[in-house]
Amino acid sequence: MADDPQRRAAELLPKVETLRAQLRAQVLGQDALIDDLLVGLLAGGHVLLEGLPGLGKTLLVRSLARGLGLDFARIQFTPDLMPSDVTGTQVVDEQGGARRFRFQPGPVFAGLVLADEINRATPKTQSALLEAMQEGAVTVAGVTHALPQPFHVVATQNPVELEGTFPLPEAQLDRFLFRLEVTTPSSDAMAAILAATTSAPVAQDVTRMAPADLGALQALVRGVLCGSHLLKFVANLVLATHPDRPASGERTRRFVRYGASARAGQAIVLGAKARALLAGRPAVVRADIDACLQQALGHRVLLNFEAEAERVRVADLLAEWRATAERGA
Repeated sequence: MADDPQRRAAELLPKVETLRAQLRAQVLGQDALIDDLLVGLLAGGHVLLEGLPGLGKTLLVRSLARGLGLDFARIQFTPDLMPSDVTGTQVVDEQGGARRFRFQPGPVFAGLVLADEINRATPKTQSALLEAMQEGAVTVAGVTHALPQPFHVVATQNPVELEGTFPLPEAQLDRFLFRLEVTTPSSDAMAAILAATTSAPVAQDVTRMAPADLGALQALVRGVLCGSHLLKFVANLVLATHPDRPASGERTRRFVRYGASARAGQAIVLGAKARALLAGRPAVVRADIDACLQQALGHRVLLNFEAEAERVRVADLLAEWRATAERGA
């Protein structure tokens, strides 16, 4: 049957592998980042990339949009960017002596939107993306306009210590399924990057997927099985991040200000399902969940000043949360 999930997966997964290979050839030294980014999009979410300028974030997202066959828009976030510069605005048309208002869509009306250096804009402008990311629509002058589907935001963020940045509001951060750290490449990868970017450009064939293929893959992700014992583990682990619970560990009570929301658990499960699908498995295993914990929790757990002083990060607390979850807290 044409709608058989296993047959449909067998048709689509080779396309994903081709796309993965193309991205790895274009963006050198970031294989793990590419894998996590694909998982985030197949899970149906938005992704936040954090790293220093010049590490290939924009090239990666532009190449990803081209490979997925999605319309691409890049929004450069700056301190003077206004919300209407993102969502669109009402303009006046004059026809036959009559004036009427017409909605002029902003750059957010694209299949894949790159919100470049999102934390350089003010929180007011950052929040212009909230409705778009959550509802797949924007409301201007009381009228709601649907965004194209599939619709995804990939935002880049400079480390908050850099001058001229604004921390993203917690509500904004929570809309990102994953936050991924873009690391500096190894010496060998750096040498390959220098060789590729200082030589004559080489034409590359690009195999494009159709937007409908991405939608079909996202539907297949939802159909991947996740056992009740794994769902219970994820629920316990999310609760273990809350310092006010009796079963919370000593380091959690000491270093965590606020724990993760239920949306973090959804991100972990959907990411795990996407990993299982890409591996050709019909059900999630524990390794799929473990591989998504840092990406889903790193931006949702708010640490306190003591953690900052002692340079404690969310990754340092994952072992305690796993142990608490396994005890059935």
